[in-house]
Amino acid sequence: MKEIPLSDRPTPIGLHGFIEELKKEILEETKRAYGEKAFHRWLKPLFEGSLENPDGYACLSGNCGDTMEIFLIFDGEHVSQASFRTAGCGASAVCGSYAAEMALHKGPGEILEITGESILESLGGLPREEEPMATLAAETLQAALRDFIRKHQNKKRDTLQ
Repeated sequence: MKEIPLSDRPTPIGLHGFIEELKKEILEETKRAYGEKAFHRWLKPLFEGSLENPDGYACLSGNCGDTMEIFLIFDGEHVSQASFRTAGCGASAVCGSYAAEMALHKGPGEILEITGESILESLGGLPREEEPMATLAAETLQAALRDFIRKHQNKKRDTLQ
């Protein structure tokens, strides 16, 4: 009986070879799906981690179960530091990273203009099923801004008393 190969591709030798081939396939598939900009941010998310004593903070969960945290530190009326953390998919990390980056050096009015659509436009898009992650990142950013405004108003009120 003649053995029929399952694929025309050469078979990697051993488990290590199989794993290396699989990693290459996953990277190529992700690059095709995400596009160049989002793919590179997926490989190396910027502004990831928590910030000590943030002026604005929020943690929201999406319908898919992903959780996004945004941390903002203001210098006067502008964001001097921003970061994110997520418990979720790669698109969640990409969008959180872009949301934090887009908030840097912005005042409250400019931050209000950051939407899921503007995040998607900035990163060049995502697969349709992962687009809600941009909305989650924008909504979390807006909630962190509201937290900053609330704290800022409370400080002003306490100073006047």
